Formats: sequence, C-alpha cells, structure tokens
Amino acid sequence: MPAPRLTVVVTRRLPEAVETRMKELFDVELRDPDTPMSRDDLASAMRRADVLVPTITDTIDAALLAQAGDKLKLIANYGAGVDHIDVATARQRGVIVSNTPGVVTEDTADMVLALILAVTRRIPEGLQVMQSGTWAGWSPMALLGGRLGGRRLGILGMGRIGQAVARRARAFGLQVHYHNRKRLRPEIEAEHEATYWESLDQMIARMDILSINCPHTPATFHLLNARRLRLMKPSAVVVNTSRGEVVDENALTRALRAGELAGAGLDVYERGTDLNPRLRELPNVVCLPHMGSATIEGRIEMGEKVIINIKTFADGHRPPDQVVPGQF
Repeated sequence: MPAPRLTVVVTRRLPEAVETRMKELFDVELRDPDTPMSRDDLASAMRRADVLVPTITDTIDAALLAQAGDKLKLIANYGAGVDHIDVATARQRGVIVSNTPGVVTEDTADMVLALILAVTRRIPEGLQVMQSGTWAGWSPMALLGGRLGGRRLGILGMGRIGQAVARRARAFGLQVHYHNRKRLRPEIEAEHEATYWESLDQMIARMDILSINCPHTPATFHLLNARRLRLMKPSAVVVNTSRGEVVDENALTRALRAGELAGAGLDVYERGTDLNPRLRELPNVVCLPHMGSATIEGRIEMGEKVIINIKTFADGHRPPDQVVPGQF
C-alpha cells in the first residue's frame, strides 16, 4: 500500500501553479482569505499538520512550538530568512525546519539598484511633480540628483545577494567595497573588483552609498546604530532590502531629518508594518512595502523549493534545504 499522504497546512496564499501542485501531492489546507494567521490559528494548524508552510508574517517561537503536539514533523518555510522561527527549539522537539535559499537573489539585487537610483536621482519626487500636474517644464536646476559612476558603494553582507548587487554595481560604474563576517576568497574579490574592509566603522565612514544585505541575527541587531550613522558622510545614502532590525530606525529618522544623511531607500522596517510616520514623510526617503523579492518567477521558484523539501521529507530523506540551528 502507498504511504498515506502528508497533511500540509499553508499559512498564506501562494501562486496558483504552486497550490495546484501541492494539491496533487499532499492533503493540503490552503489559506483563504490571504491574511496572516493569528497565534491561535497557527497553534491549531500546528496540531493538525504533518507539515506547516509558514511565511515571514508568522512568528513561530518557543511558546507556540510548545502547543504543537506530536504530529508536526516539518516546518517548510516559504522564504529564505528564518529569523521568525525558533529553529533550535523546533529541532529539540524533533521538528525539522527547511527554507528556500537562493531563489530571491537576483530579484532582491535588482531592487537594491532600483532604490539606489530612485534616491540618488530623486525619481519619486519627479513622479510626484508629474502626478500633481504642477510641472512647468524643463529647468537646468530642477530636481538635480547625483551621478552613480565613480561613487563608493559599501555592501554590508557579501553573501549571494551582496555579490549579485556587486555585479550590477560595476555595470553602473560604482566602486565596490564590502564588510563581511569572513573575507571572500581572492578570486571572488577579483571577480567583483571588491575591496574588503575588516572594520565596519572605517568602511561606512568612507562610503557614498551603503547597501545592507546581511541577515537579522542577535549579532546584527541595530548593527547600523546611532553611533555608526554619525560616522557616515552627510552626502551618503542608506539602502536596506534585508531586515529592518539591522538598522536603528529611530536613529536613522533623526539623522535624515537633521540633514546628517542625504537619503535612504527602504524595503524593510524594524517594526514590520508599523513604519515611523516621520520617516515616511521625508522627501529624500523612498519606502517600499517589502517587495524586493516580489516577482512571479521568484514566488513560483520558492514554492517549487518548498514542494521539493516536503516531497524529499515524505520519501524518508533529509530535505535539501534543511536549516541547521545557528546557521544564520
């Protein structure tokens, strides 16, 4: 007899192609409407599921895992980041955690360059002029931005996404610098024409643009704090497409309002959707709703990775994207 199909609970709506394939392979509960589950909903889902497919909007901490019961065996996260999941506690309870690494690399790197261009060339301000109907025609001094070529780009976190940003940056004539937990191999540095800085403080004091591409861990919480923001040049720009918690958002807001920074491009925020209104209102800040990885191709690829992880687990093997506690 064939093995019984796994019960899979998905916490958010996914692309139709992904949901259709899941229905073919598993006994799947899909989310409708597409709203975040409450903690009670998540606890209930974890009690009746063999596999939970959460997203970044689901905080799965030790207290919630304690309510899971014995049926749950796999948390197949839809996304690469797992800082919303207590991986160590899950492992202690015999629950494997997997993720979807590598899928959003190119899409997120595209968004980094889009934000750099948007801030340095004042694109949203130009768009607002056109949409308000107040444009009176071309002027030599109107909406003057800055040229990218020749500027120094500091990349904080030179993993997959950081290196993808570096490849794009070179095409725009930017000088690539980086700070990372570990220095890259010489041949990778040479490929990206990248300069390594062991000291983050020394790097950011000399950069024209800082791109944050590191994960959120206890070690990176408020890595860009008030002290480090004061080290940056008043003409510098900060771009964050990684995790909002890496930046002290209140300190960033104060620096921007005081003219101590030239601008910021943000796709992630320290308190999720609770964005500081003073930050949102600044004309030199471009705020996006966490859409760095929002391409249909990327979302489908993420779903395909989730399915492979679940199917491999169902076949009695280690999921290819299993997360090891302390990995991030």
